[in-house]
Amino acid sequence: MLRRLTVRNYAIIKDLNMEFGEGFTIITGETGAGKSILLGALGLVLGERADSSALLSQDEKCIVEACFNIGGYDLNELFEANEIDYDEEAIFRREITPAGKSRAFLNDTPVNLAVLKEIGSRLVDVHSQHETLLLGAGSFQMRVVDAYEGISNLSGDYSRAWKGYLSARKDYDTAIAGLEKAKADFEYYSHQLEEFRAVKPVAGEQELLEKEQEMLSNASEIKEALSGVTEALGGEEISALSLLRTVRTNLARISGWLPGAAELEKRVDVQLIDLNDISYEADKLNDRATADPGRLEYVTQRLDSLYSLMHKHRCRDIDELLAVQKRIEADVAASSDTDEKAEELRKRRDAAMAQVNSLAGKISEGRRKAVAPLSREITGMLHRLGMPHARFEASVTPLPAPGPSGIDDIRFLFSANRQVEPEELSKCASGGELSRVMLCLKSVLANSSGLPAIIFDEIDSGVSGEVASMVGSILAEMGRSMQVINITHLPQVAARGSVHYHVYKEDGDHSTITRVRLLNDDERVMEVARLLSGSTVTDAAMRNARELMKDN
Repeated sequence: MLRRLTVRNYAIIKDLNMEFGEGFTIITGETGAGKSILLGALGLVLGERADSSALLSQDEKCIVEACFNIGGYDLNELFEANEIDYDEEAIFRREITPAGKSRAFLNDTPVNLAVLKEIGSRLVDVHSQHETLLLGAGSFQMRVVDAYEGISNLSGDYSRAWKGYLSARKDYDTAIAGLEKAKADFEYYSHQLEEFRAVKPVAGEQELLEKEQEMLSNASEIKEALSGVTEALGGEEISALSLLRTVRTNLARISGWLPGAAELEKRVDVQLIDLNDISYEADKLNDRATADPGRLEYVTQRLDSLYSLMHKHRCRDIDELLAVQKRIEADVAASSDTDEKAEELRKRRDAAMAQVNSLAGKISEGRRKAVAPLSREITGMLHRLGMPHARFEASVTPLPAPGPSGIDDIRFLFSANRQVEPEELSKCASGGELSRVMLCLKSVLANSSGLPAIIFDEIDSGVSGEVASMVGSILAEMGRSMQVINITHLPQVAARGSVHYHVYKEDGDHSTITRVRLLNDDERVMEVARLLSGSTVTDAAMRNARELMKDN
């Protein structure tokens, strides 16, 4: 329930603080005094939008703060989901700077307006003067029936299921629309992949093939050079090896006589070993460097295939070409999965629709169960409110297919006269009749809604006399089970309140500001008398006021 409202620098409110308690609270005041401005300020902390034009002084920021007692309303999880510290006393705060910047806080934690709206909607229902227009809206009528039957949570489940179905249907339709393109992509990528599979590029082979091609292309020159090497080293005539052997023989002859000759002999032996090895290896290379036209043709064709594929895909080397192949393989796999994905999405869509149908059936059953007792209860209350021949009917008509709110079309029908058949409420009811119907609906839903507080802005407009007294009685009854705050001009309603605030204007040297005063018992009598007689309060009005309040 709302405990406190603090407003600074908003509209014509400079600085205001109001304390609220349980039961039925009355707010009265002259037209234009600022009563509805209080609701505007409360709307700010409940997530409504505003700009710098709402500021009384353009040199200061506007601050609106509302304190709610939220213990026992199962809001812990909602606070945790939004990473807000939970406390049984929740403080909503809204700040608007002269530059038009807005900031919102809940328990000193910065939040966006959507969070304020979501949590605020669980705490208070604000009925504005124009809310009777909602009576003609199908969505509002649906919410009323669902709340009356206690299936609002089920309706919330349905709304989420419906959104899930729409998402699944969109995904499926998108998949089907892209199926032809996917098939074309599959054929294109498959053709490219076949080219790769025909060539079968291998990492590192380009460099090896290019070297082999160069060797095979110059095989004759290579053999000639290697033959010259082996001939120079070990030929039958004069050769490097034969000359070195002669050198070794001569050094061996003198090694015993000449110091150092033996060392030179050893060094020549090492050279002989190296040259023999070189001659052997050169001979082996000569054998391998055989001209092979067939092999040369194969290597040349292989390189041509690789070069062609690299040119087509704009690759500088085999590594880049293999990366392209890997990507094409992934594209082929993705394209080939299109049918499977479409089937999977179809199954998901159908499952979502099955859930929608299941919930819709349960909700429809509850709605059909609710409309008859709701109609009787509202009709009975309208009779109490001075409409003895009024008839209210809530009708349920099946829809051909599920929609955002289920498989039902709900209409509120109304007739104020015995001889007239009920018609759609918004088409046949006057403003005063609409106000009374709305009051009845709010009263009936007070217990089922689970809201701790409800605020009315002149719900009693368009009524007077005994009907006004009945309106006051109904509001007072609602105040026994929840917090009810009512802005009114009717003395019969004002007299029923347990707490009474008076809103008035105070003229200063340079501005007019709104003030609020909590009335004591004598002041309450005076205010009710003023509502009865106008600006001049008569003795008769005072007596009537006391009589009205005595009945409370």
